Amino acid sequence: MSDRARRLLLFVLMLCWIPLPALGQLRVSANQMVETWQHEWTRTDFSKKSVDLSEIMSGGPPRDGIPPIDNPKFVAPSEAAQWLDAEEPVLVYRHGGQVKAYPLQILIWHEIANDTVGGKPVVLTFCPLCNSILVFDRNVDGRILDFGTTGKLRNSDLIMWDRQTESWWQQLTGEGIVGTYTGTVLTFLPSALVSFATFRENFPKGMVLSKETGHNRDYGRNPYVGYDNMRNTPFLMRSPVDGRLPAMERVVAVEFGGKARAYPFRELMKAGLVNDTLGSTSYVVIFRKGTRSALDGKRIGDSKDVGTAVVYSRSLDGRRLNFERKGGAVVDRETGSRWNILGRAVAGPLRGKHLKTLVHAQHFAFAWLAFRPQSEIWKAP
Repeated sequence: MSDRARRLLLFVLMLCWIPLPALGQLRVSANQMVETWQHEWTRTDFSKKSVDLSEIMSGGPPRDGIPPIDNPKFVAPSEAAQWLDAEEPVLVYRHGGQVKAYPLQILIWHEIANDTVGGKPVVLTFCPLCNSILVFDRNVDGRILDFGTTGKLRNSDLIMWDRQTESWWQQLTGEGIVGTYTGTVLTFLPSALVSFATFRENFPKGMVLSKETGHNRDYGRNPYVGYDNMRNTPFLMRSPVDGRLPAMERVVAVEFGGKARAYPFRELMKAGLVNDTLGSTSYVVIFRKGTRSALDGKRIGDSKDVGTAVVYSRSLDGRRLNFERKGGAVVDRETGSRWNILGRAVAGPLRGKHLKTLVHAQHFAFAWLAFRPQSEIWKAP
């Protein structure tokens, strides 16, 4: 099947999910949309909003039609290895001495997982249409929020909702855009996307999200086959696509001191790593092959290797380190210590030390640039 035919088929299938009132949103006024939404969203305060409501459209499924995971169960890495391939991508979050891995083969079917890690209430999110993978603190001004999927999109990106106030939240920015929490921004938490093998090697006593989610889904299968093809265009994207990069180019992006910068994977493949500074923050971006796409083949375990990138502070114990590649290994010039993709020194004088993971995220270029149009784009020298 051609890419064009696949896109058309997926679009038609998505339309089959859209209720007739939602289809009408394409042609009605904002007031009419609110009247339609209020039948389902009875507690949402639509008088409070920070975006033009005409930018919001139905993604197909109704509220929580893509069901979030509310009571996650976990298994040991050795048990997860029975159904997780070594190079499959997992989202890793650490806090309070606890570390957990969330396989994208599960998150792709749920998009949201409400959890507590090391005593911290967190929400782990994955928007497949934007390839945006982000973790947030669920504690907002002393109130613990629980999140779900609205079934709505803006710039193709997932719009979440909280069950406490039914406010709507933009996943990529973490901002409340409709309802009581309009203007509030969730606290981003640093995480890493790596292969399952990397997680298992570094955290043999860690925990892996179980497939026992309470929902019957074909975990391991990719429902977005071929979506990340570089020739594709994003679904349900009304805004013009920034032409500086191909829409489906993978980037790892950071924002420090009010400035944003994106690092295209194709450029990182050439460099291997980048020592950089943005605002007053000095950091290193480490790229490594060996992590598969969740949005390519029919089975994620058989998909292409797209690699991954993680961002760490270059400051350690009061000094700033500079990193380089030597024979494929990452070493710091100051001590010659060798570091792995999870920011741990595995050999040399600094062995056992850990770099601080900084807030960053992987996205498709079109999504990051739609919400951060001022972003700089890094290019390998």
